[in-house]
Amino acid sequence: MSKKAPAAFQFETALQQLTDIVDTLEKGQLGLEESLALFEKGTQLTRLCQTALKQAEQKVQILIEKNNSVALEDFDADDNASA
Repeated sequence: MSKKAPAAFQFETALQQLTDIVDTLEKGQLGLEESLALFEKGTQLTRLCQTALKQAEQKVQILIEKNNSVALEDFDADDNASA
């Protein structure tokens, strides 16, 4: 049984929160307990974002199949990072 993102989940908001957490942790000015709490929150947000992206990918695949469009190609982030 897979966990679904809550109905009120906003991908962009979660991504911004995740970015803020990373920025805060990279500064290295928090204590251990605060850092661990933020890290835990970050991992939760990451899972939610990954789930939302996977669901979006599945929806796109279904739409493509329904419209007999071109098949999706695997995305390789390394190839596009230098572009």
